Amino acid sequence: MTETADAGDVLGTYLRSQATAFLRGLRLHEESGAAEGSDAARSLRGAARRISGSLATFRAVTESSWADGLRTELVWLSSTLADEHAYAARLARLMDALHRLSGSPELPAPRGTAGALTVGSARAGALLERQLTLARTRAHSATLQALGSSRFHAVADAVAVLASEVPLDSVAARGRVGNVLVPLAAVAENRLSAAVAALPPRGDGEQPASPYNADHDGLWHEVRRLLRVHRYAREALGEDVSRPAAAGEALDRHRDAAEAAAASATAARTPRIAPATAYALGVLHADQRHEVEAARLDFERVWLREPAVTPR
Repeated sequence: MTETADAGDVLGTYLRSQATAFLRGLRLHEESGAAEGSDAARSLRGAARRISGSLATFRAVTESSWADGLRTELVWLSSTLADEHAYAARLARLMDALHRLSGSPELPAPRGTAGALTVGSARAGALLERQLTLARTRAHSATLQALGSSRFHAVADAVAVLASEVPLDSVAARGRVGNVLVPLAAVAENRLSAAVAALPPRGDGEQPASPYNADHDGLWHEVRRLLRVHRYAREALGEDVSRPAAAGEALDRHRDAAEAAAASATAARTPRIAPATAYALGVLHADQRHEVEAARLDFERVWLREPAVTPR
């Protein structure tokens, strides 16, 4: 990418490539089985997020009413497609953690009991499987309903048009990349920097400055969202995205662990469960809280302890 290129040409090339990826993922999703369908759904979500994120960052270069409408629909679609996978991944994560914890000699049983974690983990696992499988089944039904709806077909038609023609603002699109796209990408980066600065006090890179607090999760999730938008802006500009990608992986783990901790806490509030089951769920919750803290520290090492590279 050169700063003297036309902004419309650079943005249009990126959006058309993502629209093509979306349509390719859609075709694979329609043709594939369950396993391959999961990969196709991920491809669909990734392309939808890149298009919607780019339309948000570079809205001024496009026909704004068109961009706003398509972005809203793509956010709906990617969110709907993500739910089923999220529940399945959460269950797998929690079951793996229960299996690991139940065999750990470092975890003491509560006073007056013997092997309570081993005894309770099977029941806890069964409870989590019932709750999360039910949630996954509902999400699967919602996905099927969405993919068969006129709303989805309208989105697919709009993306098909985008693959060949990008509605651009006739004035802004003729501007140079350095004068148009780079400043807009900088706005996205500044929003990310402000969100990072609003995070709770940080530690020394080895330990957090304050104990884990689930009330802070929303702040971290917002950083994750803005980091993804920043990464897509860098991609559109042809910049290196290895650092935001690595930081994003840490925040993905943070999100997964935080949601797994919340799922174990929800299961522990189930009425009339046995004390051993509640204990196992409590240990599981603490384990996932530890994973949240580890992911936060990983993000800090990747993002805060290396110099930022601002697009030129």
